[in-house]
Amino acid sequence: MKICLVLEGSYPYVHGGVSTWMHQYIQGMPDVEFCLWVIGAEAKQRGKFVYELPENVTGVTEVFLDDALRIEDDGKRRVHFSGRELEALKELMDCGHPDWECLFDLYQKRHVNPMSFLKSEYALDLLTGICLQEYPYIPFADTFHTMRSMLLPVLYLMGSPVPEADAYHAICTGYGGLLAILGGYINKKPVLLSEHGIYSREREEEIIRADWVTPTFKSRWIQFYYMLSDAIYKRAFRVTSLFGRASGTQIEMGCDPSICRVISNGVRFENFCSLPLKEDDGMIDIGAVVRFAPIKDIKTMLYAFFELSSRVPNVRLHIMGGVDDEDYARECRELIEQLHLSENVILTGRVMITEYFPKLDFTILTSISEGQPLSILESFSARLPVVATDVGCCRELIFGEKGDALGSAGYCVPPMHRQALADAMEKMCSSRTARLEMGKIGQKRVEMYYRHGQMIEKYRQLYIDVEAGLWQA
Repeated sequence: MKICLVLEGSYPYVHGGVSTWMHQYIQGMPDVEFCLWVIGAEAKQRGKFVYELPENVTGVTEVFLDDALRIEDDGKRRVHFSGRELEALKELMDCGHPDWECLFDLYQKRHVNPMSFLKSEYALDLLTGICLQEYPYIPFADTFHTMRSMLLPVLYLMGSPVPEADAYHAICTGYGGLLAILGGYINKKPVLLSEHGIYSREREEEIIRADWVTPTFKSRWIQFYYMLSDAIYKRAFRVTSLFGRASGTQIEMGCDPSICRVISNGVRFENFCSLPLKEDDGMIDIGAVVRFAPIKDIKTMLYAFFELSSRVPNVRLHIMGGVDDEDYARECRELIEQLHLSENVILTGRVMITEYFPKLDFTILTSISEGQPLSILESFSARLPVVATDVGCCRELIFGEKGDALGSAGYCVPPMHRQALADAMEKMCSSRTARLEMGKIGQKRVEMYYRHGQMIEKYRQLYIDVEAGLWQA
């Protein structure tokens, strides 16, 4: 059986949580043949993988969103659209419920050039109607360029070459989910979805804060991403999430409860459980396994550490990770200088965390959004307690799910709350005995519930169900 893994903006181009998870996932099923269908932002990334692909990856199909910007009108005769096609295109422009199968046929079988629609009288008429009804006081050019930015990547992706596989397994909704249902439709194969975070909710949070989106059009961009999520929720054979609340959110957004499954993350416990603990040397060393990206909110981390340093003189912060956003990383480095933290904040870059964990007393995570962070599970496996923001599954990891009587493995604070974060870190610094006890609890929790092998077997069952033909029932 050949599984096509559909990924967007992650593996195998960048390091990080989802990419690390994906690499270990493929390695965990050496008997399964995988091919990758990956979406990158820029064509200059082509072939520039930061991972050596496992032997059971037999092919990679790359598609880049900036290639859509280079599409030119092919100069062919005017395209005539049927009534069904026009209705599907209208729904797409309205961010409603388009007939995706009709659109797939349009761009896969009729091979319509994406610009042929965007430059057509039909598109102009539809856009004029949207402007008059929704944006009567906004310059037409602004609406045109917004709609073009929104639609062009989708039209381009729908005409992409489709790799052959026995199932299409998307690791997010959005553009990745769209390609997965395209592959399933063209080759009449099942579609699976595994969300680490709720993609549309994460995009909504980003758009609300984004400077690049004109406030007038923020609600339309948000609706656009919800439309893409709905497409795969309605067509997938199985939809998985990392924890119960995330599954509940998928159901609230229209996913059929009968197809939903919760499969928790798992880590290679044996790689961490025997690591030595740091000796008490008079310093408190705090680690953050995090890449430089706005969603990780490193600025709040730095402000909170600045506050902590005024209360506890013997503290150091080690930020261990690469750079996703160069501008954000520069702003963080400038903030370190402004706060005079250069001596006590160590930017290590990417490191082998198994080598670095024995230098730490505890770890922190200050993300604005998360799913079920591997960094927390790995920290717990090494007997290091955690201070984390109350996002995703962090609270459940720290305090346990229902029926877990092990106790607390750290502290949980509201996101973007520097005072609460500083207070929690101060508590953690105040008692080595408490830290050791919380570290033991965290390690036991991972040992019982979050091991890599347990996770792999649950995902393997999805493929067994596919092979058994249950998706056709």
